[in-house]
Amino acid sequence: MLLIRPLSQGDLDDLHGMTEKAGKGLTSLPPNRDLLSRKIARSEATFQEKCEPEAGFYMFALEDSAQKKCVGVSGIEARVGLDEVWYNYRLSTTVNASRELGVHVKTPTLHLTNDMTDTSEICSLLLADTHRQGGNGLLLSRARFLFMADFRQLFSEKVFAEMRGESDSEGRSPLWDALGRRFFDMDFSEADFLSGMGNKSFIAELMPKYPIYLPLLPESAREVVGQVHENTRPALKMLQAEGFNFNGLVDIFDAGPVVEAFIHNIRAVRESFKRHVLVSRQPVNMDVPPAQRALISNRSFRDFRVTTIPASCIKPDTVSIPAEVAEALQVSSGDLVRLSPLKDAAGTRKPARS
Repeated sequence: MLLIRPLSQGDLDDLHGMTEKAGKGLTSLPPNRDLLSRKIARSEATFQEKCEPEAGFYMFALEDSAQKKCVGVSGIEARVGLDEVWYNYRLSTTVNASRELGVHVKTPTLHLTNDMTDTSEICSLLLADTHRQGGNGLLLSRARFLFMADFRQLFSEKVFAEMRGESDSEGRSPLWDALGRRFFDMDFSEADFLSGMGNKSFIAELMPKYPIYLPLLPESAREVVGQVHENTRPALKMLQAEGFNFNGLVDIFDAGPVVEAFIHNIRAVRESFKRHVLVSRQPVNMDVPPAQRALISNRSFRDFRVTTIPASCIKPDTVSIPAEVAEALQVSSGDLVRLSPLKDAAGTRKPARS
């Protein structure tokens, strides 16, 4: 069984192993044990309610119960830009015109902004190579939205995600080589690592504050603005299916796009509903395709759990689940759980009301 739960220090070895295989460019999860341990500690403190809500950082583990190991992680930042300034480039258009000369020129430009300050971010999605099938990525990504649905007061109305931009196997970014290197005497991988380690003051100190005119950059740099890394395309596709759209912002290092959505418009939230649990002793065929499965969460804060069940288990007033699923979710008959289609509404009994 695959189960979502809060990440713990016992997952550090598994997490570090996954980050080492992820390659360069995954800014939020660099392969540094000390940093990863601090991130886990911060998440544990958040789930134990030892920090202010706006400072919350939630990391979730995808546990393979058969292998007894963590095979994926995903996260939520309750708010960004409150302790350190949050930077993006806004892709916009500058118009220069002369009626006398009959000239009207539209020039794409990049403006340094802090527009996402005080907004919630979904981040740190990483799945082991061995588990990239069978809807596991959907479970890992969309479980976060069930958490948001039950604890809306902890997050902003809008949520965003920074998608990893284009870089080669050596960690070189065309945008950074054309722009960043001219102001920072360091390689892209070094700047990206420093940012991931939380050392972002150099950005404010050295990044140009004036608009960047894209036609002045080489074609290789212009082509990657707003484009995602090949390994990130499945994650972008999942978010687009949930209602996320490009908001005109890009990452300042690799020009990866920023996508956003209002929480109440996210599909997994919008189509979620509640049912009372009925623990069944009858055998259930759990081996059904992703389109016929539903997410089910126990709605707990400190002991949050999510897994998937066949949509056929859902009845008008109850959801019938096997004893082993109930045990994994830490629920009993009569408990109220939240459900949502894993992939889409097809095959899931829609409720009369949520």
